Amino acid sequence: MSALPWAAAVLATAVLAGCSADHDQLREWMERERREVKPNVPPLQSPKQFNPEPYSSAQSVDPFSTQKLTVALKQEARQPNSALASELNRRKEPLEAYPLDSMSMVGSVTKQGRPFALLRVDNLLYQVKVGDYLGQNYGRITRIGETEIALREIVQDAAGEWIERPGTLQLQEKAR
Repeated sequence: MSALPWAAAVLATAVLAGCSADHDQLREWMERERREVKPNVPPLQSPKQFNPEPYSSAQSVDPFSTQKLTVALKQEARQPNSALASELNRRKEPLEAYPLDSMSMVGSVTKQGRPFALLRVDNLLYQVKVGDYLGQNYGRITRIGETEIALREIVQDAAGEWIERPGTLQLQEKAR
């Protein structure tokens, strides 16, 4: 049993001795290859001349100003068959100041045969009925069920046309 470790040690020594062969030949080959290789790097182009231009639009109308957007909306409303025309000529309701995703339906009641929904917005409770407006996209309630509020919104499509889009608010059950 003791001959096996001795044989392994002798074999390992022989392998390591073979690795320590003359490295001079390898070094000579590396030096010769370095001398023969000529790098082929194209020269860099000089940078283009920079001519600064003064900013002349500082006195122009800001393209994102609310005044400009209001004018554009009013022009759109003057178009015949515009879904937005009747919406711009009415007084805004309080719940139109909040986005739909900040509202949650917490219940529904029926008073004198008419359905009402209870909405929580900013920790305040609001009672809404069919025909009321809510959300920032001219949303109008079309139907109130026990578990959801159906509404239609007026939004711009990809072509810039104002279209009606259906939406819903689902009843939010409180987690226990």
